Amino acid sequence: MVTMMAETDVKKIVRMDYSAYFADNEKLYDTTSEEVAKEAGIYNESYTYGPMAYIVGSGELFPALEEAISKASVGEEAEVVIPSEDAAGARDPSMIETHPIREFHKRDMNPYPGMQVSLGSRTGSVLSVGAGRVKVDFNSPLAGHDLLYRFTIREVVEDKTEKAKAVMAARFGDGEGFSFDFPEGKVSVTLPDAVKFNPEWHTVKLKAVRSLREAFGVDTVEFVEVWSVSRKEEPKQDEAEGEPAAE
Repeated sequence: MVTMMAETDVKKIVRMDYSAYFADNEKLYDTTSEEVAKEAGIYNESYTYGPMAYIVGSGELFPALEEAISKASVGEEAEVVIPSEDAAGARDPSMIETHPIREFHKRDMNPYPGMQVSLGSRTGSVLSVGAGRVKVDFNSPLAGHDLLYRFTIREVVEDKTEKAKAVMAARFGDGEGFSFDFPEGKVSVTLPDAVKFNPEWHTVKLKAVRSLREAFGVDTVEFVEVWSVSRKEEPKQDEAEGEPAAE
């Protein structure tokens, strides 16, 4: 038997546009607007621009931004400035490290200042290269900065299917291809073929379960895989029998 979560545990999903800046000089570092990204010179052709789906109260954003979103009205632009101590925190000098350049050459990397690099499970930015050594800053790019967010809630998603699609888009990058059913006390998600062969799916799935539970107030989420065999068409009767031999 499935037990429903309390109604107060159900979290709403919104779609929102936002632009994020370093507050001291209003330099843009992230946005959902293609036009704004191009104007600021940070356009990324591999990124799909458009309103972002977000589960309000999921705690995935800075608390001050989360609070501002929860209080915002649909269609009205809101603005919030977040001090560095309440955002990514202060810069940590111990996170700046020097590594032999041969570590990078072994990975077929030719480091240069400003290059983003990954060493082990960490990602950092190259500060300098010289004398066979590379100085890398593993601090968050946001560390030590007050942040400015301007955002507009475009809609509160109410339709069940659209809510589920928004969750999968937020978790998997695309909500299309999934189909959903909502029997009492659970959410059932049928997976598209593309997901079955995606190596990242098993990691994404755990986050999707949590988000679907929060969005629908249920304890049970199930994922359904359907594997179908493509059958060849039966040949027509005259084709199967063959054409009569010529006399």
